[in-house]
Amino acid sequence: MNKTELIMAVAEKTEMSKKDADQAVNAVLDTIIETVAKEEKVQIVGFGTFEVRSRSERQGRDPRTNEPMTIPASKVPAFKVGKAFKSAVSGK
Repeated sequence: MNKTELIMAVAEKTEMSKKDADQAVNAVLDTIIETVAKEEKVQIVGFGTFEVRSRSERQGRDPRTNEPMTIPASKVPAFKVGKAFKSAVSGK
């Protein structure tokens, strides 16, 4: 399912117009992105948690030259699946 299909599914389930569903989906996604960018968690009970995780500096190798190199520390977005979501997918 892509974003357009998600918007259509939301419109059908909520009986909203596609335009209103598009605005609602975009508002939710934008809010999650903005909040996580501020390094705050977004926790949706039963669904999951969006958060920022820190990766420490580490050693790696340049695949072209096989030279050792330092990969700098970074912050990456992460998603941890909620219990109800995990149960629905696993069928338990």
